[in-house]
Amino acid sequence: MDRSIALRGLGTLVLCAAAAGCASVAPAPYSELASSAYMTPDKSDASGRVPYRYSTPVDWRAYDKAILDPVVVYRGRDHQFGDMSDKDKATLATYMQNSFAERLRGRFALVRERGPNTLRIRLTLIGAVTNTPVLGTLSRFDLAGAVYNGVQAARDGEGTMTGSVVYGVEIFDATTSRLLSAYVTKQYPGAYDIKATAGALAAATAGLDKGADALMAQFN
Repeated sequence: MDRSIALRGLGTLVLCAAAAGCASVAPAPYSELASSAYMTPDKSDASGRVPYRYSTPVDWRAYDKAILDPVVVYRGRDHQFGDMSDKDKATLATYMQNSFAERLRGRFALVRERGPNTLRIRLTLIGAVTNTPVLGTLSRFDLAGAVYNGVQAARDGEGTMTGSVVYGVEIFDATTSRLLSAYVTKQYPGAYDIKATAGALAAATAGLDKGADALMAQFN
């Protein structure tokens, strides 16, 4: 098989994967997430990244401290990890803890005790999809894959054969334990983020970084 035939075959594979949604997952209001009963479809979210949300009017400027709980790995039957190993789940949970803590430190003093002007933030890792080895990267250079991924990049959509991560965020007033905000979200790298196609968990970790940035944007 020469190179041109191989590339045409890859192009066909990419288009088939794109049409079928590949290993993509869609977030849901997960039954064992504490705030599930409060969340409703977020019709204002055209991207599909945050399909369910609960929010109340909050003056985030009134808070200058935050408690970041240890990341919880979701164990409900409706999880979306597929056959991902416990080791990979733990790796993602550790990365998530560090990524969000790093961003939060730029806006809040991270503390351990409840007190006034303090938020409590709980993160729940609910699902993840790993990259497809080799083909995830090659699909960015194959003609058919380039066309599809170009369209996805323009609409901030999900690229072919790359992973993603799904998680929940719950934000409380630390003093009263009142739920201020909650949402579930799916995050993934840009369709042409080549670096995020290398390594099984690279896309999921890139998605966590994007999600941490999105949370900080909510506070500003």
